[in-house]
Amino acid sequence: MSEPPAPAFVASNLGGARHGFFGRQGGVSTGIYATLNAGTGSNDDADAVLENRARIATAMKVAPTHLIGVHQVHSPTAVFVDAPWSGERPQADALVTKTPGLAISILIADCAPVLLIDRDAGVIGAAHAGWKGAIGGVLESTVALMREHGATDIRAAIGPCIHQRSYEVGPEFHERFVSESADYDRFFANGASGKFHFDLPGFCASRLAHAGVSNIEIAPLDTYAEEVLLFSHRRSVHRSEDGYGRNCAAIAL
Repeated sequence: MSEPPAPAFVASNLGGARHGFFGRQGGVSTGIYATLNAGTGSNDDADAVLENRARIATAMKVAPTHLIGVHQVHSPTAVFVDAPWSGERPQADALVTKTPGLAISILIADCAPVLLIDRDAGVIGAAHAGWKGAIGGVLESTVALMREHGATDIRAAIGPCIHQRSYEVGPEFHERFVSESADYDRFFANGASGKFHFDLPGFCASRLAHAGVSNIEIAPLDTYAEEVLLFSHRRSVHRSEDGYGRNCAAIAL
């Protein structure tokens, strides 16, 4: 049997919880999906994706059926889960659990993957925070749901995502943020031709801090720049590729 894949990044602040931000190394997919594509919604070979997910489950020390996620829709919705889904995955962008042996996971390809834990309370969370979800409140929803289930001292790790140097946006994007709060201008750097560069991980960290999370770690890895290690939607679009793989972030008690 093949060795389980090594994560592209492991956070130092999650209290020893089993977790990993898995990139593109250690799977069986080929071509633009090489090699550890975890995206069931991609156009990759379905059997290859299942094998890749099984390998991630092995790395997380859970059965493949216990590596669970949601149907991500860039929403602020967080759901509580205590067993593998019996039917269709709910439409949501974050999961919270207190059940040992469940690896809750989210898929990303430039958006920010956020893993959270309160070790003493035995509560973990996983959130998918693209710009829409982040400004819409997905991180606050995750923290609130964890607190509903006993969390009081939450730590968070923001995994590999697109970083400011690679995240060029137009003036309408900038206006969307500063119209909500002038303070959000600090997450933008001036770019060429009237464009801006947006600091997604910094913005996510700010939203977490405002929600009362004081222990936050940000991975230094930029999905767009780290071609060997990580999948990137924006990179695939710039190359006119007909699909893209998904990175997977997972955490388990």
